[in-house]
Amino acid sequence: MGKRGQGLVTATVFLVCVVASACAPNQATSDPAASGGLTIAVFTKNQTNPYFQSVRLGAESAARQAHVAVVHYVPTKPDSIPEQMSQIEDAITRRPSGVVFIPVDSKAMVPGVQRLNAARIPVVNIVDRSAGGEFVSFMACDEYGVALGTARYLLAKMNGRGSLVIIEGVGGSANNTERLRGFRAALADAPGVKVLASQPGNFQRLQALQVMENLLQSFPDVDAVLAANDAMALGAIEALESAGRHALVAGVNGTKEAVDAIKAGRLVASGQCDAYLQGCLGTMAAVRNARKQAVPREYAFPITILDRTNYTGADLPDGERSCPAWDALVKDIRE
Repeated sequence: MGKRGQGLVTATVFLVCVVASACAPNQATSDPAASGGLTIAVFTKNQTNPYFQSVRLGAESAARQAHVAVVHYVPTKPDSIPEQMSQIEDAITRRPSGVVFIPVDSKAMVPGVQRLNAARIPVVNIVDRSAGGEFVSFMACDEYGVALGTARYLLAKMNGRGSLVIIEGVGGSANNTERLRGFRAALADAPGVKVLASQPGNFQRLQALQVMENLLQSFPDVDAVLAANDAMALGAIEALESAGRHALVAGVNGTKEAVDAIKAGRLVASGQCDAYLQGCLGTMAAVRNARKQAVPREYAFPITILDRTNYTGADLPDGERSCPAWDALVKDIRE
């Protein structure tokens, strides 16, 4: 992490699952003081989407490398606004050195971000852009770009003709809006493809499975499925397989589960927004800010459309990965 941080005493990472049924945020596995007094609070949306587990693992890897403490705040009910608001209040009471924040709702959580701002706790916003508040940095993928690339890939596999269904994420959420915009931009250039339906699966695998089951009953011929994340793509595949049907399916995020499905020939492609890397760099940015080191105001992660030709490396389990060096990715910082 640089020479300025090398004098700090090494500490075991401070791992806490902040869920009502599991453990409380003051149940530390190590003494945070041993980490030079730095503790980073990481807020993710839920425990059900593997994408956010990858974010958390990336954050933990970055914390180990930087010799700091990290505490996780995860709602027990997926994407719960009241729970995340309550967890923000808890974090304010405990006063971490910085916060890595993914809002469960980009608009509804603005007052929570403003509470952190008022408490003078620095916030790094990752994955989903908050609609308001002040941030040290915003670090994320280009949601429109990754969706556009994924959709274009799938449409090319369809040879520009056939029938398609879209499984959307959470209605009104910023990332869902941008991904749908990307899908529709690609479809505008494919007049031979008919969109049979576009329905929300709320970024959840089970809900997408149920949506797909219903769509298969309504439409006897579905050539392809475009899902706004991998969890929903895999839910759609389950529904197709259970019904003895086949369709080309593509998702977004590039999760380990999706890569495994690509290797098995079940999923055509996934637009990679590397969750592990976002957890890494978000935590690194929070640590660097706490140590008075420069961070970019905004950072866009590289985008890759993963398929059977280029998944090597992306199939490595997150538990076997480690964060890259900051300078390997962030080379040109503009304040």
